[in-house]
Amino acid sequence: MPLIAAGPAGGTGERKGSAVSEKITTCLWFDSQAEEAAEYYVSIFDDGKILDVARYGDGGPGPAGQAITVRFLLDGRTFTALNGGPTFTFTEAVSFVIDCASQEEVDRYWSALTDGGQESQCGWLKDRYGVSWQVVPSVLGQLIGGPDPDGAQRAMQAMLGMRKLDIAALQRAYDGA
Repeated sequence: MPLIAAGPAGGTGERKGSAVSEKITTCLWFDSQAEEAAEYYVSIFDDGKILDVARYGDGGPGPAGQAITVRFLLDGRTFTALNGGPTFTFTEAVSFVIDCASQEEVDRYWSALTDGGQESQCGWLKDRYGVSWQVVPSVLGQLIGGPDPDGAQRAMQAMLGMRKLDIAALQRAYDGA
């Protein structure tokens, strides 16, 4: 039984037996940590789950039993982690933005993703695998782009001095307090 169901043009983007049928998904290239990274990410997001794992067999380019790809779900979006070797590395040119409704959410994601990773400025960080994330409160756009240009400038200046974003401090800056 084929893994991919063919459509009129030779492919559909759907996998048989899967409820996920997104046409475009994100593939993350790891040296050899794809399965470990996928398990790490699904542990951070409440609805995260591993969808499937494809493994090398005997005679493959990798050790038999090692994951080739791991498909996983985070917040309703499908990702693929690929064990591709050391050819490519992650850069800040691509990052994932987490829209946080509260400071508690900011704190939770920040803490989980910086564990073994590296903090940067303005809500940016690199996790333990080198993947870049932005942990951003939902209200940020209203504060740095709000109707009061002076307040927006103060909020922007406050943000530029932060690593993890602090909603209350940004609001105080916007308000001029």
